[in-house]
Amino acid sequence: MISDAQITGLILAGGRAQRMGGIDKGLIPFHQKPLIESTIARLQLQVGTLLINANRNITKYAAYGYPVIMDETPDFSGPLAGFSAGLKACKTPYLLTAPCDSPLLPEDLGARLATELEQGDYQLVYASSKETDGKVWSQPVFCLMRANLQDSLEAFLKKGDLKIDRWFKELKSSTVIFDEANAFANVNTPEELKALEATSV
Repeated sequence: MISDAQITGLILAGGRAQRMGGIDKGLIPFHQKPLIESTIARLQLQVGTLLINANRNITKYAAYGYPVIMDETPDFSGPLAGFSAGLKACKTPYLLTAPCDSPLLPEDLGARLATELEQGDYQLVYASSKETDGKVWSQPVFCLMRANLQDSLEAFLKKGDLKIDRWFKELKSSTVIFDEANAFANVNTPEELKALEATSV
């Protein structure tokens, strides 16, 4: 069994948030607290140690008491750049990732992904969500990967490709379907923020 102590959690807060007017999404108020605090509260219980990937407001993020790591490229290259920074800083066998703007992420995310990873001897396992109509959506930024994938990711990024699903296809990967679609709801617009607050009182 993969234990929590063997997993490093990585919260991705390094994006531009263009649809939110460019403001730092992790610091947007959600129920009167910065959005990232909800993610920290849920993820820290599933891992042995926690990292925050951010490219601005470093001091504010560092105030939470966890190491803050920046992308190596200054151009907001997306989640794979965050994955890369996380893998380089990771000192445990596994890395569990989640974005800063999904405050309702499953409390059993790590456990379920770890079970699948072990059973199938996969390199990486990501979450998928099932809507009420039965449609399944992949949620690739919620994933558990082996920490030895750094070389694979570096080689992929050197090709100039930033598509997360294309990297996954190069690996022995799998997915776990979660029925709670709302658990992966994220905040991309002010309207989505209000709607999410209303459904998570």
